[in-house]
Amino acid sequence: MNKGQIRSHLKALLNRSDCSDALADTFIDQALTRIQRVLRIPSMESIKAYPITSGTPLTFVIIPSDLIEIIDIQYEGVSLLRLPLNEMVAAQQANQTGSPVHFTRERGIIKLSPHPTSGTVLLNYYALLPDLIDDADEHILTQIAADLIVYTALSYASDYFLDERGPLFEGKASQFLDEIQNQANSAETSGMSQVMRPTSIYTD
Repeated sequence: MNKGQIRSHLKALLNRSDCSDALADTFIDQALTRIQRVLRIPSMESIKAYPITSGTPLTFVIIPSDLIEIIDIQYEGVSLLRLPLNEMVAAQQANQTGSPVHFTRERGIIKLSPHPTSGTVLLNYYALLPDLIDDADEHILTQIAADLIVYTALSYASDYFLDERGPLFEGKASQFLDEIQNQANSAETSGMSQVMRPTSIYTD
């Protein structure tokens, strides 16, 4: 579904003559904001590359404006370990250069230690989806989870109109959210690409 179709379905289920298109769009926006706060599925993943070309030590990178949550940070194929901010401050005072081992987020930046002078830092993260502006607009959630968007929006609409169907709408929204999240979780732990790992390794 695109935005216009989701709005039409929402208004049909709500069945109120006093719900304008603008008000319905507000409920949809609220629904998408809430869904993206809690849903974590592969289609929300994004990657940002920070190539280092100047030879100048890179002490930090700027967080993308669409970041919801960091998955991991890698340098040349190795994942960095997260440090508490106070420990990172102490580590950066040494001003060491080389392959980074640790990172820390501080407001809108991610600090690195040691400071790399070449290579590429990769940020894997969950990203905000594009805004739905025009009626023809759509994104991955409108394609795979239109029912989740509609019923979450109906939950907000029921609060606005003091509609007694609120618990019903909220219950179905929670059901759809759980189904999508569980499906994503299951896909990460099943399938032909999964292997059994030993609990111990012994050498001669």
